[in-house]
Amino acid sequence: MDSVFAPNLLAGKAALVTGGGSGIGAGIAKLFAHHGAKVALLGRTAQKLDAVAAEITAAGGTASVHPTDVRDYTALEKSMNDAAAAFGRLDIVVNSAAGNFLSPAASLSANGFRAVIDIDLCGTFNACRAAFTHLAKQGGVIVSITATQADVPTPLQVHAGAAKAGIAKLTRDLALEWGRSGIRVVAVAPGPVEGTEGMSRLAPGTTADALKKRVPLGRYATIEEIAASVLFLVSPAGAYVTGSTLLVDGGTSLIGAGPFLDMMGL
Repeated sequence: MDSVFAPNLLAGKAALVTGGGSGIGAGIAKLFAHHGAKVALLGRTAQKLDAVAAEITAAGGTASVHPTDVRDYTALEKSMNDAAAAFGRLDIVVNSAAGNFLSPAASLSANGFRAVIDIDLCGTFNACRAAFTHLAKQGGVIVSITATQADVPTPLQVHAGAAKAGIAKLTRDLALEWGRSGIRVVAVAPGPVEGTEGMSRLAPGTTADALKKRVPLGRYATIEEIAASVLFLVSPAGAYVTGSTLLVDGGTSLIGAGPFLDMMGL
């Protein structure tokens, strides 16, 4: 995998990635492994995790697989402990597990709202909390993947917006509390990303074409570009960054809700 960073940037480090079986999480895991980190993959579907792990090992990297639902704290804590024990340490945790769908607020069920909050926000807290003891041993970094809906009012996304805004605030609060323990806590807010399940759900068909035309940079991001931004934050280059959310959206937050407004006839 080509990269603008020097090789083996993460040599000797161990990382854990939730949502590591597909999309942005898988891309981050593979880039970390390319730079020498041992990577633990967490997700609900073992088959997807196995496929990513096979790619990493085929390329000469080290990966372990931990089928886990981030909503289950007890199971998540066990997976975190198992990964740290297997690798001898844990230096990096990436929260990439997420769930989303389109729904007008007036017809969104309480269960639907809660499901996204539980996966995105509660799952992120669960991983952060389970990682604390391991990261505090030698210092470490937590990176949470959020979204522009955290700040940009977006119709059909009240559930995701609330969850992502919570992640941004969680990031700041944990950075303040855990800085003296040697733990940096940061977040990345991607815009539309090519080849992800999330974009196929949120901007299908002609909506995707309309969104691409409105992006100031004129295209979607690649998974590799988002992964590279995360690599920057966990690398020595990002050593003085904590409590911040890095916007990696091609300028989409500058145009507001865009095509989502069109979908509602607004």
